Amino acid sequence: MFKILKSALTEKSCEGSSERLLQLCFGYFASYVVTGMLVKIFTDAKPGYPGMDQVTFLVYSTIGGGLVCLVVVLALGWYRLKSYQSTRALGFTMPAELLYIIPSGICTAVVIPTTTMMYLLPISVMVAMTIMRSSIIIVSRIIDAIQIHQGILHKKVYKEENIGVVFALIAASTQLFWIKPGDFDFVHNPVAMTILASYIVAYATRIYIMNYYKNTRPKGMPQDNKGFFAVEQLASSGTMLAVGLVMFFAVVPSSDASPMAVYQRAFSQPHSLWFWGIVAGMPYGVGAFFSVFLFMFKGRTATFAGLVNRLTSLVAGTVATLLLYFCCGGKLPKTADWISLVFIFIAVHYLALAERKRTAEMIAEKELACPPSGQK
Repeated sequence: MFKILKSALTEKSCEGSSERLLQLCFGYFASYVVTGMLVKIFTDAKPGYPGMDQVTFLVYSTIGGGLVCLVVVLALGWYRLKSYQSTRALGFTMPAELLYIIPSGICTAVVIPTTTMMYLLPISVMVAMTIMRSSIIIVSRIIDAIQIHQGILHKKVYKEENIGVVFALIAASTQLFWIKPGDFDFVHNPVAMTILASYIVAYATRIYIMNYYKNTRPKGMPQDNKGFFAVEQLASSGTMLAVGLVMFFAVVPSSDASPMAVYQRAFSQPHSLWFWGIVAGMPYGVGAFFSVFLFMFKGRTATFAGLVNRLTSLVAGTVATLLLYFCCGGKLPKTADWISLVFIFIAVHYLALAERKRTAEMIAEKELACPPSGQK
C-alpha cells in the first residue's frame, strides 16, 4: 500500500491521468480490505480472537490512523500549502484557502465519530454502510448541480455518470430489501436521525469545500492536494483531541456499558492489546490518503469522484468478507452482497465510459499534460 501511495504521489504517473486514478483506486481498495479484515478479527468474540469491544477498538484504531496521517504530513512538510493569494486574520498573514480548509478539517472531525456512532446503533453494519454510502453518492451529485449553477464548475456531468449514480444507488440499497419486520425503526428514532443528519451535513460541507478548492484554482496554478490534506488533517486531529479530552474528563456515566464509559476505560484501563489495536488502525490512516485524493481528483466531477470512492469501498467490503471466510473461518457474503456486486460492475462500466470521454476532453483542452498511450 505504501509503495502504491508513493507511486501515485510522484511523477511516475501523470496528474489527472487514468493511470493515476487506477493507482489511487487500487490503493484505497487494498487499504479498505485490510482495514475491514482487522476490524472483524479484533472485535470477533470467537476463541483465539482478541474479542475487543467495538468502541475500544475504534478508539485505538482511530489513534493509529490519525498518527499515520500526522507523521506523513509533518515529516514531508505537506502543511506548506501552495497558495495563490494571502489574507490577514487575527493579525497574521496566511493563505486565504485556510479560511475554508480548516472548517473542512472540523467537518472531518465530525464525520469520524458519527460514522462510529452509526455502527453502534442497533442496526446491522451493512444497513449502516448502505445508508452512509447512498447519502454520499446523492450528495456528490447535488454538489455538482450547485457548483454548476454558481459558475464554479465549468464541466458538465455526463449521461454515463448519471446512469452510474442510478446503478450505484441500487447496489448500495440492495441490503434494505433484506430488512426483517420488527427491525430497528431508524427513521422514527431521534438519536439515529440526529447522528445521520450530522454525518450528512458534515460530509456534504467537506465535499463541497474539496470541490470548491479544486474548481477555483486559477489556470496554471498547481492543485496542491497534499497541502489541502495536511491542513485538513491537522485541523481534524486538533478538534478530535480537544473533544476527546472533554469526553475523557466528563462525568462518568452511571452505566458501565454505555459508549462513554467504554471510551473512558479504553484509556484508564487499557486493553492488554491496546498497542496492536493502534497498529491495526494504521491501514485506515493509509486509506485516508487515497480516499481524499480520489474525492479531489483533478478534472473530474464530484459525481464521478464520489462514485469511484464509494464503489471501490463496496467491492473491498465483499473481498474482505471472502478473505475472512477462506483464511479465518468467517461467513460467506450474503445473497444481497452478490446481487449488489452485479450492480456495482454495471455502474463501473458506465464510469469507464465516462472516464474515456473525460480524458479525451481534457486532452483537447490541454488540461492533461501526458495523454495515455494510444491517445494523441
